[in-house]
Amino acid sequence: MLAQSTCDWWSLAGVDALVGEQPAGWLVTPPANDAATAKPKRVINAEPELAPLPAALQRQETPEAVEAKGPTVFPDDWGEFQQWLAASDDVPGSQWDARRVLPVGDASAPLMLLTAWPEIDDQRDGTLFAGAAGKLLDAMLQAIGMAQGDCYVASLAVTRPAGGRCDGDEAAELDRLLWHHLRLAKPGRLLLIGSDIVRMAAAAALPDVRGKLLDINQDGGKMEAVAVAHPAMLLARPAQKAAAWDSLKLFNRGR
Repeated sequence: MLAQSTCDWWSLAGVDALVGEQPAGWLVTPPANDAATAKPKRVINAEPELAPLPAALQRQETPEAVEAKGPTVFPDDWGEFQQWLAASDDVPGSQWDARRVLPVGDASAPLMLLTAWPEIDDQRDGTLFAGAAGKLLDAMLQAIGMAQGDCYVASLAVTRPAGGRCDGDEAAELDRLLWHHLRLAKPGRLLLIGSDIVRMAAAAALPDVRGKLLDINQDGGKMEAVAVAHPAMLLARPAQKAAAWDSLKLFNRGR
């Protein structure tokens, strides 16, 4: 039985004879038909392959010099500036989203509304102060005898950065764009909306400017400005509405 078992095992392994005329490697995969019949080519005068040179001795390619990109040049004409905001790849703050949220209204409007960048709902709808935040802003403006349609409404960046934050070179370019935009728009009065734009334009924290009339220096002149929290923030924290009213009512002085 042991011998029969051993023979059966070899039979299952593919061994069909116990003894052959030529030794055979039973577990070696046979070559393909074309490889089996092809005759090896005879190499004549084959030169030995040289070992590669060490990396330190190999010829180094000189990298092409990359020209440093200078600061973005902003258009000085108002119409060209608006077209540039809408289409140019050089606009600071246009790199974060494919859809741009552009300014609305006439620069000669008596009041400019300026925020740092679109909120998530704004980016989705393609317009600033969309949804419930826009309705609250309408109510705030109505309290001082204004409406959004009477204002020039803009965001500093035309798209929203990830997480609503930016810094470094991006922030520096946005700072340049801020003062250029204000110089071209020449607003009579400026409403800064949101803590980010207050920090950039007034170099102050929003709680520190509550109920204060800010003088924003621009080209040697000053423009009246007040700062309020973004309506989206006021919806989340209604207790801050009183601080917004303390600032807004300053626009009614002397009226």
